[in-house]
Amino acid sequence: MSIELALKESMTIPGALGVALVDYDSGMALGTMGGGDWFDLEVAAAGNTEVVRAKLRVMASLSLNDSIEDILITLHRQYHLIRPLTTAKGPTTLFLYLVLDRERSNLALARHQLKRIEGNLTV
Repeated sequence: MSIELALKESMTIPGALGVALVDYDSGMALGTMGGGDWFDLEVAAAGNTEVVRAKLRVMASLSLNDSIEDILITLHRQYHLIRPLTTAKGPTTLFLYLVLDRERSNLALARHQLKRIEGNLTV
């Protein structure tokens, strides 16, 4: 599945407000969909690269032999879901960043659907 199709499918997740595919090495979004004047996905994508980098640094400091499945940030009205991508070749420097309206979303379903989209995405 292409990046554009993955972003479109992510936006069909109930409650989705915006989605981005982000490279945490550069902080650049490879693609975004949704968001708007009230929520700049480019800025959010760049900022969340720091979240991913910080967690990876902590894991390395603790010598954890593990990987991040996803990171959830819970706000009063939104969920922010960060899912680092893994391919058949192993981990990448990419993550999917999904913003959900908390009142209209089902977090367990969103995590499941984002995992399925990750499995079909080819970059």
